[in-house]
Amino acid sequence: AAAASGGGGAGPCTMLLPLLLLFLPGLAAGPAGMLQPRDTPSRERRELGGLWSFRADLSPGRDAGFAQRWYRRPLRQTGPVIDMPVPASFNDITQDPSLENYIGWVWYEKEVLLPPRWLQGDPAPRVVLRFGSAHYYSIVWVNGVQVVEHEGGHLPFEADISSVVQGSPGTLCRITVALNNTLTPHTLPPGSIQYMTDKSRYPKNYFVQDIRFDFFNYAGIHRPVVLYTTPAAYIGDITVSTTSSDSVAMVQYQVSVVGSTANSLSLSLRDQEGKVVATGDGPVGELKVLNPNLWWPYLMHENPGYLYSLEVKMQAQVGGALLEDVYTLPVGIRTVHVTSTQFLINGRPFYFHGVNKHEDADIRGKGLDWPLIVKDFNLLRWLGANSFRTSHYPYAEEIMDLCDAYGIVVIDESPGVGIKLPESFGNKSLQHHLAVMEELIRRDKNRPSVVMWSVANEPASELPPAAHYFKTVIAHTKALDPSRPVTFVTDANYALDHGAPYVDVICVNSYFSWYHDPGHLEVIPLQLTAQFENWYKTYQKPIIQSEYGADSVPGLHSDPPLMFSEEYQKALLSEYHAVFDKKRKEYVIGELIWNFADFMTNQGTTRVLGNKKGIFTRQRQPKAAAFVLRDRYWKIANESSCLPPVITSHSLFL
Repeated sequence: AAAASGGGGAGPCTMLLPLLLLFLPGLAAGPAGMLQPRDTPSRERRELGGLWSFRADLSPGRDAGFAQRWYRRPLRQTGPVIDMPVPASFNDITQDPSLENYIGWVWYEKEVLLPPRWLQGDPAPRVVLRFGSAHYYSIVWVNGVQVVEHEGGHLPFEADISSVVQGSPGTLCRITVALNNTLTPHTLPPGSIQYMTDKSRYPKNYFVQDIRFDFFNYAGIHRPVVLYTTPAAYIGDITVSTTSSDSVAMVQYQVSVVGSTANSLSLSLRDQEGKVVATGDGPVGELKVLNPNLWWPYLMHENPGYLYSLEVKMQAQVGGALLEDVYTLPVGIRTVHVTSTQFLINGRPFYFHGVNKHEDADIRGKGLDWPLIVKDFNLLRWLGANSFRTSHYPYAEEIMDLCDAYGIVVIDESPGVGIKLPESFGNKSLQHHLAVMEELIRRDKNRPSVVMWSVANEPASELPPAAHYFKTVIAHTKALDPSRPVTFVTDANYALDHGAPYVDVICVNSYFSWYHDPGHLEVIPLQLTAQFENWYKTYQKPIIQSEYGADSVPGLHSDPPLMFSEEYQKALLSEYHAVFDKKRKEYVIGELIWNFADFMTNQGTTRVLGNKKGIFTRQRQPKAAAFVLRDRYWKIANESSCLPPVITSHSLFL
């Protein structure tokens, strides 16, 4: 558990949680769309990464920042500040152990100069401040004026700050963020604050953050902060869906315009050579593409991840001015279909041979880092992995962009991890979960790489309230996006799971001979076979082994294999693979190793500097298991590939 302690006064035992909830109003419906910021002929963007001023509120109730209104003046005038990189988690940046495990409000600030052209014109352009994500609850001020609040640590939020900056003297823009990482039974992910009141054992005002998930609760501004402009009347949202046959594809589209009624709205679909292959006009319609280049997964086609560019142009009259907005959206043409035994992409059987990941690395925590992202994709392709699950929260848009471009298939998961307590299945939690799915689908609905939504990971789905909860969340998700299957990842007994009846694909986690019968590799064939047969007999739905694995300490060896050695991890994988090979001829449609790389967790007697189930170390160096998995994945790719000649890891990647 993470811990923090304060000085005298009322103390966090009485102040911290109420203070968080004070700033959790009823969640209002978000805007209809939130297009990813891009530079276009009508739009400009400016990233605000780098060093921000930072201050943790160390007052006993963590409320000094609000009581003293730190947002009203430069943060440096409120007391000591330090430099903090953005994007990054704040936990591992300093040598201060109290910041490593800090719970409560922290404050960020950045002062930027806006280009004068952003503040001029009739009408002046719209200026928007956007956060890729900040964990967990955010309140944002610009020049002392509150502009947005947002609950959730893994999805973008933004505010139109035009009236604030255009009404201020000069071009200085002071952005202040108050950020709280406290988790409650009703947040996603959930958590709880435990107050340690035994004064003989704990300091005054001592509390810990309890969580029921196995990764470190990093906090901070984790993804890029961007200022961008649009015309006063602008393209607000674009939704596309695709169908295809051998010789023709249809791209259905819907475009919304905000700020005025469009005088004209035109669309052009271009291939990768820039050639226009289809055109349309109006806010709703479809484009016909002859002899389309389909979006195929990596290792399923010689040209995976094919993307067209959909250019949308709008003209609108605002006052006496004729405004034009242009936005370009990458579009992949592909279909997804699920049968009782198969997962079909473009009508062909697809087998998930991939990984589970985390956004996690030394020093930066969950902060977006381009060298790490590119390294991870190079390792995925070296491995022969064609897919991953965004365990256990939505990943950065920059990562998703590369999945689209490289043909890496994604199971897109919400932050619904650690839903274990009965109170986390109540209406308050349910309503927030529905809102999170709306935000996730709004962000990723147009991505060809996203083939399935996962609404949760390892919830207590054996509890009776889980039936209504997951029936509602899954139905809501399907209503928002009828084009994709929906699942959640279970570790419950097949006969007791109340949520499984509502999913399209069974995703099951199991750790035979690790958490169950530890050290006994000989039980895996019997237990894993029974797992698959019981689930399939009950539900007649395709199954993905969504997690399996074993911890291994790099460089620790033992023969015969013993737990935590690299040999034991290899041996466990081999036992699982033998069963997979039998069942993938029937109804098993995928296997996702836990985990791609070692990652940080809370401290505990079973965790030595984090979870060691990675096939790569946290520094992305391979363990012995990485080579076992690589040989297997390339073999599977060769068996199922439509490519001539036979694929090798050298011909397609090295």
